Amino acid sequence: MNWLIWIPLIVLATALVLLGLMLVLGRVAGGRYLQRIVLVLSKVPFLRRLFQRMSIAALERENPELASAIRKLEPFGTPTTPEAAQRALARLTPGERRAYMQAAGQQADIPQAPNRASRRRQGAAQQPAGSARGSKRRKR
Repeated sequence: MNWLIWIPLIVLATALVLLGLMLVLGRVAGGRYLQRIVLVLSKVPFLRRLFQRMSIAALERENPELASAIRKLEPFGTPTTPEAAQRALARLTPGERRAYMQAAGQQADIPQAPNRASRRRQGAAQQPAGSARGSKRRKR
């Protein structure tokens, strides 16, 4: 009967150790190691909703206009046509639109390629189909 007293203490100690481990992993290398754990845990539906709520709460503290814009754009999903994107952006206030476009611009920054061949491939990938530069081929 004495061992029944230890069960809640062991469970509590285990929970505290796991919480401490999460805090340490969140601080080391900007949370790089914790990110992998969160990705695995987010496959569980109730944990995914919990992580989304925590992320939105942190975003609301950091940039309330961006959080409001994201909340308004969530029902539209990813726009498939330019018209759908315009309709979605039309629902935003000017401040929300400015915050959203600034965040989208930061996310879309493409890092510079390290060498000449990579820069050429990157330039060809960014070029629209049928442009003048890529349509003519030189004969050898």
